[in-house]
Amino acid sequence: MIEIGPAPVLAVIVGLLQVAIYVLLRGSARARLPFLVLAAVLGAYAGQALGSRLGDPVRIGDFAVLGAVVLAWVGILIVGVVSTLGPEPNRLPGRRRRD
Repeated sequence: MIEIGPAPVLAVIVGLLQVAIYVLLRGSARARLPFLVLAAVLGAYAGQALGSRLGDPVRIGDFAVLGAVVLAWVGILIVGVVSTLGPEPNRLPGRRRRD
């Protein structure tokens, strides 16, 4: 049977929680949501690995929470900046954007 360590599972939980907070603060994510989730989960996993090597002051067992949260937000901010700088989808003339 395949064993999964706690780090990937906790990274998914931390990443989803951070995306939920981002969407709560922003109001909507629309088509960015899958990219936000992916970036936050990968950032949380990388942050956990980095935090465990550097010595994270906030830990749950062997999981470095502070590093995971910080790098999850870095991933969210990267997706937010790239989506803002990217081309705007074609809109019909006379229609307002609902953001």
